[in-house]
Amino acid sequence: MSTDVPTDDDRPVLDVAGLEVHYGRGRRRRRALHGASLTVHSGETVGVIGETGSGKSTFARAVLGLVRSSGGRIRIAGEEVSGYSHQQWRALRRRGVVQYVFQDPLRSLDPDLSVGESLIEPLLIQGVPRQEAIARGRAYLARVRLDEELFALLPGELSGGQRQRVAVARALVAEPALIILDEPVSALDSANRVGVLEILKELRDAGVALIFISHDLGSVAGVADRIAVLYQGELVEVGDARAIINTPRHPYTRLLVGSAPTLRSAATRAEREALRALLHA
Repeated sequence: MSTDVPTDDDRPVLDVAGLEVHYGRGRRRRRALHGASLTVHSGETVGVIGETGSGKSTFARAVLGLVRSSGGRIRIAGEEVSGYSHQQWRALRRRGVVQYVFQDPLRSLDPDLSVGESLIEPLLIQGVPRQEAIARGRAYLARVRLDEELFALLPGELSGGQRQRVAVARALVAEPALIILDEPVSALDSANRVGVLEILKELRDAGVALIFISHDLGSVAGVADRIAVLYQGELVEVGDARAIINTPRHPYTRLLVGSAPTLRSAATRAEREALRALLHA
């Protein structure tokens, strides 16, 4: 007998429906997200694209429980978390179910802790024995293609690319269901950018669910299975990455694609101005 009840494999790692986030009160109340809905499955990378102020970071912070939503639903690994208290959100993050990689890895790496201590800290919090935690830390350092010698160094002794890889390894070591990466390559040079993007592809192939937040459509297009476009707090277009690049429907998406000559022929200045006028009409 057939059934419509989804199996664990069918359920998305992240299921966001109708998410609303507002900042301020009274006349100063401002809508940061409106009706955002997005799913992410195991082994899938979803790129969230938009300009500064579009709501990208607000979306990430809401999914992490760092800002309170004012409406909608959030489920992570099948767990309804929308109404969680601060303490419940903190417990969820400590369990390592969802991890966050900052644009600036120095924000997530304690400058006074060695690379090794930063890597094993989440495991020790979970109660993993120290020697086991060290072994896992070294294994994940190798997984992001860094030498074991870096284990004893401080973050300030590493290059920008090395620090970003350590931040990715620290997110991975807890073996989360979902990793959110906020502009993970924007501050890197070309060589390090390519290296980190290759690692993200490998993580996707290994079954990790990823959300790649960026303003740079070119970087996201190389690793994302699907792309979600945020404009003024609304997800105006979500679809297969190739379809978004080749046949963008929303004027804002067309403007983004036309401004990224590495993806396809850039729109002329007149075309871009016409799209901007349409967006602000």
